[in-house]
Amino acid sequence: MSSRIRGTGVALLFTVAMACSDAREASSAQSQTLTPTSPAFADVPAVSTSTPLGRATFEDHHDPMLMVKRVTGDFHVEVKAKPALDVAMQSISFPAGAQSTWHKHPGPVFIIVAKGTMTFYESDDPHCTPTEKTEGQGFLDTGEHAHIARNESGAPAQTVVTYLVPKGAALRIDQPRPGNCPF
Repeated sequence: MSSRIRGTGVALLFTVAMACSDAREASSAQSQTLTPTSPAFADVPAVSTSTPLGRATFEDHHDPMLMVKRVTGDFHVEVKAKPALDVAMQSISFPAGAQSTWHKHPGPVFIIVAKGTMTFYESDDPHCTPTEKTEGQGFLDTGEHAHIARNESGAPAQTVVTYLVPKGAALRIDQPRPGNCPF
């Protein structure tokens, strides 16, 4: 891998992701309502609205391991992907009382609460403990297990989400209600 690619750092990775639009997403560039895809979700209303912002594949054709590493003073970040990495972004609007369905992701997801307050619940938490994030805060989902995002605040909320997934993979995988939470 050339030092030029490695030296650009993660900032360029995310900047390019925001500027690029994947042709697979071009036909769905207008807002769309997320809907459950299985009868298991029949009692969960589909009320959040997703707007794709862009998707691009990052790969190094000269090396099977895509690697971006940046160390500056105390800051150290490293991203490795084999053989390639798709970076996708979308904005998701949550009216008061809205929620996603239970779902997981094939890779890590960086969630920014851009407006309002969002509450996240994890399927592997037997106590259904809420994690509340307000405007300007982030939530990192590793994608390893199901979770749900809910707007319990009584006011509109919006998230901006960055997905790191395998090339061509779906961004989310709907899951049945895990039973640890009453919703």
